Amino acid sequence: AHLINLLSGSDHAMSSQLAWKIKSLTVYDISCLTLQISFFSIQFEGKTSFGMSVFNLGNAIMGSGILGLAYAMANTGIMFFLFLLTAVAVLSCYSIHLLLKASGVVGIRAYEQLGYRAFGMTGKLAAGIAITLQNIGAMSSYMFIVKSEFPLVIQAFLRMGDGCVYLQTKNSAEWYLNGNYLVVLVSMGIILPLALMKQLGYLGYTSGFSLSCMVFFLSVIFKKFQIPCPFEEFAVNATATHLHSNFSLVDHSHAYHNGHVEDDAHCSPGFITINSQTAYTIPILAFAFVCHPEVLPIYTELRDATQRRMQHVSNLSILIMYVMYFMAALFGYLTFYGKVEPELLHTYSRIDPYDILILCVRVAVLTAVTLTVPIVLFPVRRAIQQMLFPNKTFSWFRHIGIAVTLLTLIDMLVIFAPNILGIFGVIGATSAPCLIFIFPAVFYIRIVPKDEEPMSSTPKILAACFAGLGFIFMIMSLSFIIIDWTTGSSNSLGGH
Repeated sequence: AHLINLLSGSDHAMSSQLAWKIKSLTVYDISCLTLQISFFSIQFEGKTSFGMSVFNLGNAIMGSGILGLAYAMANTGIMFFLFLLTAVAVLSCYSIHLLLKASGVVGIRAYEQLGYRAFGMTGKLAAGIAITLQNIGAMSSYMFIVKSEFPLVIQAFLRMGDGCVYLQTKNSAEWYLNGNYLVVLVSMGIILPLALMKQLGYLGYTSGFSLSCMVFFLSVIFKKFQIPCPFEEFAVNATATHLHSNFSLVDHSHAYHNGHVEDDAHCSPGFITINSQTAYTIPILAFAFVCHPEVLPIYTELRDATQRRMQHVSNLSILIMYVMYFMAALFGYLTFYGKVEPELLHTYSRIDPYDILILCVRVAVLTAVTLTVPIVLFPVRRAIQQMLFPNKTFSWFRHIGIAVTLLTLIDMLVIFAPNILGIFGVIGATSAPCLIFIFPAVFYIRIVPKDEEPMSSTPKILAACFAGLGFIFMIMSLSFIIIDWTTGSSNSLGGH
């Protein structure tokens, strides 16, 4: 009875669904569940507004993969890309629905505890390890972007580069052109203070600013839509003239240098395109809305939290990112057509690497990527706490220690073992479909009682098909990575 009162005090929708389960629980289950609910009521009373929750989840969805969507559209065509993006957005909403439904049935708002409730310790460890590896891989890729791009942006602003062929910055005498120093500086000066916030909801303002940076990115992509096709590339041998000329803040879109002129055969859009790269774009788009490890932590801190309200947060976040993804891909593709590169901003640099507006966009993208890292770190820390300290109350020492350890590990990987990103590619191809497709479906099938929804019911059949789709995406992704390794190519696009 006390347990039911606790449940009804935290979420009225849970009590009626959970009352029938009380009799079948063991004493250990009841004590653990009571401890979790009491801890939730005391420590995680929802205080985050609807808008801030949308910002946080949208920031979790957004990744550096947005820069490669124009290339994906070039290899699928406008209509095929729109179909794939729409399908993935709908599937992501459905996946979150399964996750929230399973969470509502048992009154648990932790991904790892859902795994424990469905498959015992095996399920808990599987979910915790998948979240840890997936998000550490994502954070490593974000910091690698900071390491490789930040020095080049500084160098371009200072006009110290050599056209499109930039100087090597790895052993630069100036510390501010050394990517390793910049990674540590950004980690300790920006990411760590944000990661030390006690609750994820406090990052709503930085998430809003991160999303505004991507809106600025979209506005510039739209402005640069006026670049004529075919475009004329920036000539490397014109660099000296460029560097010694007056550097004005005008649009250089039409101030081309004597370089290679592209033919106009490719200057027409394709609505449905099938080529050797098309198959590679499908897994990339399938993982375009990865946010599932962050859904339940955001749900926990949502003010007036209900399953319906959190589903609205998820749907709105996915809708916003859906529009941003499509607009970025469309205008980037319609500017360069078949000549667009896997990293969109590099294509603009082929025209004028010193365009102030494009350099500002690169800074905005770096800012957005940097501010995404604390959001992604929260679920990893929570997964580690669930696996190693499941019954411990909140401790600042443990809270800070895990964050410092994670950032130190990520910085060491990025600085000393950049090739590890290839390994994380395999991990991501394995863990991402588990977190997005397989785990929500199988947890839903196992947790929702059979007397409410038999295995032959439509919802559970759909959930089983959804899990099967996840296995298909996993096999596709791993196959393409293996093909890339064996052929020595790099055809797969950068993902989330």
